[in-house]
Amino acid sequence: MAAALGALALSALAVPSAQAADSAATSGTPYTLAVSFSNFKIAKSIKVGTSAMVSAPVSYTLTHDASVDITADDFFSEPFLYRGTFGDDDTPQLFSDDFATCTATSSTTATCKATINIYPADDDLLNSQAGTWEAGADATAFNGQDPTGGSGFDISKVGFKDQGGLASTSVLRLAKLTANAGPEPVAKGKTITTTGKLTRADWQSHTYKAFTKQPVKLQFKKAGTSTYTTVKTVYSDTSGNVKATATAASDGYWRLSFAGTTTTASVNATGDYVDVK
Repeated sequence: MAAALGALALSALAVPSAQAADSAATSGTPYTLAVSFSNFKIAKSIKVGTSAMVSAPVSYTLTHDASVDITADDFFSEPFLYRGTFGDDDTPQLFSDDFATCTATSSTTATCKATINIYPADDDLLNSQAGTWEAGADATAFNGQDPTGGSGFDISKVGFKDQGGLASTSVLRLAKLTANAGPEPVAKGKTITTTGKLTRADWQSHTYKAFTKQPVKLQFKKAGTSTYTTVKTVYSDTSGNVKATATAASDGYWRLSFAGTTTTASVNATGDYVDVK
């Protein structure tokens, strides 16, 4: 029942009343529910690949007045992400699969927790939508009105409130980077060449494609230490290939590192150990 009501809450209450609850609803619109949302918390960035579902836990504070019973079986709240203008019908949105669990912390406040799941394999995202997304939340109180109950459903007795601009996060295209250093072993003072390839998720083709002309750092970690040091910066070519050379001085690990962009996640290749003779 909750899932059915929630689907109607999204499709019926957030659009003009003419489309509201299909033929079941009487004319009118839901009234503005006396709630507000704040203290929205979400990860700074969400890295999304080409197929695996990605989960982003969120929490927020729901504040309400005495007329709102958040413990009612037909009261629901949920978080969402949107990219663009809040309230615009064409703005892309990402919702949680389930309603938030709201726990009262006082007579007028509650802490709500939920998870927003992103399904790249189901075309949840376009490549052009990578970048900053804003966070929002909504709440619906059906107040005993059953939208599956036919002509008796009166939408004007249903309370609804949504609010945007609560927080922001970066939804980023996942990047991959390889590194292979050689020759192995190598004589001290000779040249070590590290090669690799930089790719990133293409959300529309569901494959990883070359990320071209991007700065990539060649880094070295001396055996027995824990920190990588940048040796030089090179650029990926038109196929995403990366090649960097350095002089062999001591045993250690060589890797390639990409700092990321506003649309693509950062990534470090796995270090490749080279023995220096």
